[in-house]
Amino acid sequence: ERLKITEDFQLSYKVIGNRNPRGICGSGLLDSISALLCSGAINKSGKFVRGATPRVRESEEGLEFLLVEGPKSATGGDIVITQADISNLIRSKAAIYAAISTLLEAMHMKATDIQRVYLAGGFGSYLDIHNTITIGMLPEMPPERIHFVGNSSLAGSRLSLLSREAFSNVKEIASKMTYFDLMANPHFMEEFISANFLPHTNPDEFPTVYQELSRGVKAMD
Repeated sequence: ERLKITEDFQLSYKVIGNRNPRGICGSGLLDSISALLCSGAINKSGKFVRGATPRVRESEEGLEFLLVEGPKSATGGDIVITQADISNLIRSKAAIYAAISTLLEAMHMKATDIQRVYLAGGFGSYLDIHNTITIGMLPEMPPERIHFVGNSSLAGSRLSLLSREAFSNVKEIASKMTYFDLMANPHFMEEFISANFLPHTNPDEFPTVYQELSRGVKAMD
């Protein structure tokens, strides 16, 4: 669920239950991609850099990165990240970033105009904000503006059932909602293509991240 890579490509990680790792969960995969980028094992296109480290090796399906050797895993088999794993995550994060960008563009706002961001859901509760911004899933902004709220839909449903005031607030919020068909929005498709990059094709969108990458600063340190 947590992973760091040092300058000499040594790994440290945290496992749910403090036992030998069996695989990679969502937050661990996100940490891994950020660490691979900052360590130079993958480039900004998400492609493995051949020869960067012996951990980047050839397999039947192409290049992969060795995270955990078989004797140290719970299954006895190596735990690796493949090129397909990275490509899938890049497409997912690109869709998230493109959706945020489309909404901001519709409101004539910039990410820096937002003073507070709430991340809901179980997955959001375990993300490393710095790494999330480093790979370009969330816009670059001060991390202290981003707040985890856990399972907000469940909590909101419970409150609306127990409180008339809360139920009234829910109805008011729902009446202000606007539907965006992202797939038919030209800005979304343009932004999605630009965001299929780590962190983004436009350095101006992530100036601090690009500075760190150019200096070789490890986001995990």
